[in-house]
Amino acid sequence: MKKRLLLLAIFGLFLSFSTFSQIEPAPDRNEGDGQYGRLILRGVILIDGTGAPPVGPVDIVVEKNRIAQIQVVGYPGMPINENRRPKAGPDDKVYELDGHYLLPGFIDSHGHIGGRGQGTPAEYVFKLWLAHGITTIRDPSAGNGLDWVLDQKKRSAANEITAPRILAYTSFGQGSEEPITTAEQAKAWVNENAKKGADGIKFFGANPEVMEAAISENKRIGLRSAMHHQQLDVARWNVLNSARTGLTSMEHWYGLPEALFENRTIQDFRLDYNYQNEQHRFAEAGKLWKQAAKPGSDHWNKVMDELLELDFTLDPTFNIYEANRDMMRARTAEWHEVYTLPSLWRFYAPSRQSHGSYWFDWTTEEEVLWKENYKLWMTFVNEYKNRGGRVTAGSDSGFIYQLYGFAYIRELELLREAGFHPLEVLRSATLYGAELLGMEEEIGSVEVGKLADFVILEENPLQNLKVLYGTGAIRIDENNEPIRVGGVRYTVKDGIVYDAKKLLEDVKVMVDKQKEKEGYTITQPGLDW
Repeated sequence: MKKRLLLLAIFGLFLSFSTFSQIEPAPDRNEGDGQYGRLILRGVILIDGTGAPPVGPVDIVVEKNRIAQIQVVGYPGMPINENRRPKAGPDDKVYELDGHYLLPGFIDSHGHIGGRGQGTPAEYVFKLWLAHGITTIRDPSAGNGLDWVLDQKKRSAANEITAPRILAYTSFGQGSEEPITTAEQAKAWVNENAKKGADGIKFFGANPEVMEAAISENKRIGLRSAMHHQQLDVARWNVLNSARTGLTSMEHWYGLPEALFENRTIQDFRLDYNYQNEQHRFAEAGKLWKQAAKPGSDHWNKVMDELLELDFTLDPTFNIYEANRDMMRARTAEWHEVYTLPSLWRFYAPSRQSHGSYWFDWTTEEEVLWKENYKLWMTFVNEYKNRGGRVTAGSDSGFIYQLYGFAYIRELELLREAGFHPLEVLRSATLYGAELLGMEEEIGSVEVGKLADFVILEENPLQNLKVLYGTGAIRIDENNEPIRVGGVRYTVKDGIVYDAKKLLEDVKVMVDKQKEKEGYTITQPGLDW
């Protein structure tokens, strides 16, 4: 009886943290041009997402929502050969984009759609994503409820709302009336989840019998899965257990250092550790990689080889923990003042209750440990990529001072810091993300026959990923004055052309209205100026 009561308590606690109350759904779409019978994008420099270097000038023809033709029309620095160009008919829509860079639409492999606690209506989240070129997201845990997410997914697919394409991964056990403690219960829930229309499952942890039954059954019926290996269960079920059973991807990095343990079986927790104290949880996590096998060691290679053999995907979400190594940088990012809602800013503030707001007494010592943690973590991820492994780009925005859209671009910068060539970064953000979702035949690269999902900007993102931020990058002009360049100009999703800068302006208006309504000014925690 006591065991059952404990399970119920843990189950209730899990649901309280994994499920948001529903936010406002997106309104009917009144943004975006198209779809067109025939759309021609002229003169772009193409980065196709496959890892190929840029080529251009290129004209791209889209028929409704499909890429119909990709035509090289000249050479850099030379007049375009008009005879090579696709001819435009009187009803065709033509965008003259000489010198612009065109990429596949970005895929955020870890994109929560916010919650009541953050006060983020769906329109706010969706427009921030689209403004940064994100045309597809995987919602890991369907925190607003599966029916809500499936409704937004359906409306986005029909282009009835201004939103990226959505895939719904339900939290394991979501909707169950009691804890799932047996293999039979696990299999039944997995099949019921599929019948409801979920695209996959997000796991956190359970007893090994339940995990093995749920992951393997989910794979058998053709769905995909992700997992945050939470500390409460990782001592008995790490990343290797999950990958062997059929998990598609790991989120963050929990469970990977534990698989790399050589001279211990359990993390070296402080002896007054309490998982519900989030400063304990995150500060101690910053020591984990030092406890794992060293880079290049036999055990390091053994674990990596097995994950590669299993075609396992790493979705590291580097950005969501960056505040751990430099809280001031994350907290004072320039976009907060203009684009962060007051309700979200309050959610970020130090709190013993709000998830990810664990700044009770964050010190230089914690930051130094996390910087060392990142070096080892990035070493594994970069080597995994170098040896043929799939690494994707996910942001996990809405927590720990990471703002939707902006955080995704920061994730791309952190992949670059880990050692990825910029072309490898963009491949992780596009083609590899599509492969993770099982959608590589439809999205992820700019190829004839695929859906017309594009990111278009005036600057070369390979030279400076910062030009993808909505706030752009700083440059000095001919008068020695600082200017801003970049920002996505157009995001094309499913053949519909969105003015990315206008979407950002819409978000600014939302923020300004909430500030005016509340008489609110963003200030730093503990300060009144």
